[in-house]
Amino acid sequence: MSGIEAWYMDESSEDQKLPHRLNPNQPVTLQQLEQIGVYYWKLNADIYENDPELQKIREEKGYSYMDIITVHPDKLPDYENKVKMFYEEHLHLDDEIRYILDGSSYFDVRDKDDRWIRIAVFKGDLITLPAGIYHRFTVDETNYTKAMRLFVGEPVWKAYNRPADDFDVRKAYVNSLKCS
Repeated sequence: MSGIEAWYMDESSEDQKLPHRLNPNQPVTLQQLEQIGVYYWKLNADIYENDPELQKIREEKGYSYMDIITVHPDKLPDYENKVKMFYEEHLHLDDEIRYILDGSSYFDVRDKDDRWIRIAVFKGDLITLPAGIYHRFTVDETNYTKAMRLFVGEPVWKAYNRPADDFDVRKAYVNSLKCS
């Protein structure tokens, strides 16, 4: 599947909602993302409630928990602060699994050399970020995304802002990069 669009980011600190492409653009392939543990599926978001493909992925991966979050000024309380918080560089002790049901947004992840890669996600994109990867999230200029959050077991929403290199999950993640 070549449905994903990702690129290396520029160093600009202007509006986080802008694309921040380098000039010339430096695209990142799905294979490059998989090398750092990021996985992607393209699904039909119009049938998410009864999608056999989504059901299959959930069963294979053990994604038992699901909820839906809408990131939009009218839908998310304390919107501006939440968007700023999501954009703080952090990691989780579990995989982050997001399925975009509507709208669009960006996930930024660090590559092996600590460079930012921006991943644009749109309706129908299911993305998983591995436990221990430094990342951040932001809406784009549309200020709207509706996403399904999937989780193995009970959800733990705790984010550990960088630096968080002492966590076992971070050490395991870094070691996995050396092997790939």
